[in-house]
Amino acid sequence: MEETGLLADAGYKDLLKNIGTALNNGRQKAVNQVNQAIVETNWNIGRYIVLYEQAGYEKAEYGSETLKRLSHDLSERYGKGFGMSNVNKMRKLYLTFPILQTLSAKLSWSHYVELLKIDDPQERSFYLQECEQENWGVRELKRQMKSMLFQRLVLSKNKDEVIRLAQQGQIIEKPEDIVKDPYVFEFVGLPELPVYKEGDLETALINNLSQFLLELGKGFTYVGRQQRINIGGRIFKIDLVFYHRILKCFVLIDLKRGEVQHEDIGQMNLYLNYYREEMNTPGDTEPIGIVMGAYEDKLMVKYATQNISNQLFVSRYQLYLPDKDQLENEIRRFMDADAAKEK
Repeated sequence: MEETGLLADAGYKDLLKNIGTALNNGRQKAVNQVNQAIVETNWNIGRYIVLYEQAGYEKAEYGSETLKRLSHDLSERYGKGFGMSNVNKMRKLYLTFPILQTLSAKLSWSHYVELLKIDDPQERSFYLQECEQENWGVRELKRQMKSMLFQRLVLSKNKDEVIRLAQQGQIIEKPEDIVKDPYVFEFVGLPELPVYKEGDLETALINNLSQFLLELGKGFTYVGRQQRINIGGRIFKIDLVFYHRILKCFVLIDLKRGEVQHEDIGQMNLYLNYYREEMNTPGDTEPIGIVMGAYEDKLMVKYATQNISNQLFVSRYQLYLPDKDQLENEIRRFMDADAAKEK
């Protein structure tokens, strides 16, 4: 009798779980359908405004009498949501995405409000692809736009790969694809001046793990911090260890408060050799090491990493958002140099 009761109890738990799953799926589906309907409705409003313009009436640019009048009349008839700025965004949505089928069913109106702030079509396409593929919420999208993710990734690509990046989003196929320079850790709240310890940065990153994983990029799974390894009776500690689900390998990260030294690179090479021999299991690929420092001497890094067969990278990190003009100037120089090589 007792056994029957236990089985019934287990069956009831399964019943409750299945109903909960169905409810959550149904609610999410309803939310998605509402979001899709809002985006489509706003697109149609934008289309009607543009058709009005094309019929020879006043051009409904921001601040025009048409938009002022529309905003007033729509607000009076239908309530909130029709401020002049919002009505102008509806017009811009249609002008930016003139084919309805190119709008993503996964993105909300709030996503598109952020995407419409981007003037460059390649950059906007990249963020749209990433939102779709990685299920970014609006908060994640805003953070990645502020951190200039597209521009930072462009600096590690050639011209053809930049086009691919814009059209398909970030594709992870090789170790170089997961490395950024610089990494941006503005979310940790540490001061820009190096008055903190390396351990402080490490702790702050783990305390903000979800944002740290977002900055690292797709495919990272957290394994642990201060991972101890014993080599010849000596204990070493690796700051941070991750596993990359796409590349199927361990990713070891060492944090340096100041400039990366050649000894840091040699130590990471030691860690990679150990992980390849002692930690890898069948199916794992070669581990990847990233030494992150606030500064780097590119010439020293070049000679320190030369002839190292392991997948070892050196990157900068910064505790504040990048300067947009400075980064875009770097991209222009990079693209001009890339174009000159093709001639």
